[in-house]
Amino acid sequence: MSDPVDLVIFDCDGVLVDSERLAVRIDLVVLHELGWPLTEDQVIERFVGRSHESMVAQIEAYLGRRLAEDWEERFQHLYRDAFDVELRPVDGVLDALARITTPTCVASSGSHDKMRYTLGLTGLYEHFEGRIFSAQEVPNGKPAPDLFLHAADQMAVAPELCVVVEDSRWGLEAARAAGMRSFGFAGSVTAAEILQGPHTVVFADMREL
Repeated sequence: MSDPVDLVIFDCDGVLVDSERLAVRIDLVVLHELGWPLTEDQVIERFVGRSHESMVAQIEAYLGRRLAEDWEERFQHLYRDAFDVELRPVDGVLDALARITTPTCVASSGSHDKMRYTLGLTGLYEHFEGRIFSAQEVPNGKPAPDLFLHAADQMAVAPELCVVVEDSRWGLEAARAAGMRSFGFAGSVTAAEILQGPHTVVFADMREL
């Protein structure tokens, strides 16, 4: 990637905070309780990198019914307890951020509340404060390009001058649809071969970024 880069757009889960392993582990339990037993690989393929709304829509489509308004309340403590004890920054990301002089921001399928919690818990929130964008702000989440184009617009940088750091198939498809180059991080839960694609460099150690 020898062309100029004026903005580095980071995904959050699996790229900045090492949350995907924890979330997938708990998703398996939650989905089984709801009546949709899936394998770890199936959870990764269907849900990693997608918005919460997308996950709910898929669950309801499988079950053939709407979930109760308060369905999440009996499961939230599972995620919170695991994150409070086990959540860490992605290995090597602090080193990478210390060396990046290009402007940066975050664009995640997660909600602002979730990012304040996870980035705050790992000491990363202040690094990106004021430059954090959520799928809640756009009509369509990943793999649609809306979120990355919104982040670029808010940061006043042309899409072709942005690079995206992602760990999911859906996120990388969104970056490509936005006309942005990308780095596919294979150090999370998605296999390197799934991250391969046009205008994408796949890497496994965040210190290499």
